[in-house]
Order: sequence, then structure tokens, then C-alpha cells
Amino acid sequence: MRPAVDVFSEWADIGKDEGMARGHTPAVQEILNAAFDEMSPESMERGFSAIDAGCGNGWVVRSLKNNSSCSLAMGVDGAKSMVVRALEKDPEGLYFHADLLSWAPPEKVDLVHSMEVLYYLDDPSEIIKKISGLWLNDNGRLIVGIDHYYENVDSHSWQEKVGTRMLMLRESEWINIFEMAGLNEIQSWHSGKDKDWAGTLVITGKK
Repeated sequence: MRPAVDVFSEWADIGKDEGMARGHTPAVQEILNAAFDEMSPESMERGFSAIDAGCGNGWVVRSLKNNSSCSLAMGVDGAKSMVVRALEKDPEGLYFHADLLSWAPPEKVDLVHSMEVLYYLDDPSEIIKKISGLWLNDNGRLIVGIDHYYENVDSHSWQEKVGTRMLMLRESEWINIFEMAGLNEIQSWHSGKDKDWAGTLVITGKK
């Protein structure tokens, strides 16, 4: 099994990042809209700040920057070629090449988003605790999208197909991780669920 950061750097080098962005766009649009609905009117009026954890080529950061209520959006990713791609597309953007667990944002933010990233970590509870404690402002929100989870049977073969380690957790286990990190008002649902697809598992919690 190869490290996930190496796999995704290779994908960026061959242009596969564009397909990833297109495939995840419908779920991410729903995820972000749900986050905006839960954010306080005060933060929306003054201009909310956001981090995309595992930002890939920066497409979510660029989407956030286009939101008139967003005052600051930044991205961080462990795959170097993904960050290179992000800076090629958005030279003035704030993109950091760093290990998520060792990185600290220049300032705390109102929203942390992450799509299809956390199950590549050995222990996602560590980063969720760090996000809760060190990345989020008081009343800030973490919202994540996960396609690889126990209830999504289609995803069970992905580890072998992609060739990198993926942590398989149940929805209840993800919710427990959010609770143990001290997050409140936790909600979960399945975005895009239909008869052929279990849907993207969305989990959100408030600091």
C-alpha cells in the first residue's frame, strides 16, 4: 500500500484532479449550503473565514472565495502536486503543503470543510480534536463528507483498487469521534442517496 499523499500527487500530475472535483461537486455544494444555513447571521454579515482540509487542487477554496459572505478561504493538503496545481489556478490564493496533523492555521476560522480526506489518516480522531481545539473559532463549524464508510458497501473494495490504506468506520463511529472532540449540535445525513448509491455521509458539529 502506497501513502495516500503519493497517490494523490500522482493523480494531480496526470490531471486526474479535475475529475475528482467534478465528481464531488454536487455533494460539496449541498454540504456547504448546509453549513451556511447553520452559521450565525453575525458571521455571515461580517464575512466568515474558512479552511478546506485536504484541498486538492483548490476548487473548494475557489468556490468559497466566490461567496460574497466569505472574507478568507485557505486550503491545506499533504499532496505536494495538488498544492502546486492549486497555486497554478489561483496564484494569489492561500494554499499550504503540509501534514494536516502538524499544520496550524495562521488564524482560527468560522468553518472547516473536508471532503473525502479523513479516512486516509491513521487516526482521524486526532485531527478532529485539533480542528475543534485549535482551528475553529467559538461557535465555528466542522463539516465533512465521507464516501468510504461501512454502510456504503460499494466502497468496501476501494482500498485495493486505489492501493492506499483507508480506514473503514461505521456512521455511528464517525459521530462518536465528533462527540469525543467536544463538538455539539452534531448532525449526519446521506447526500445524493438513491437506490444504487448509499450517498455521501455528511457529518457536522459546532464548537
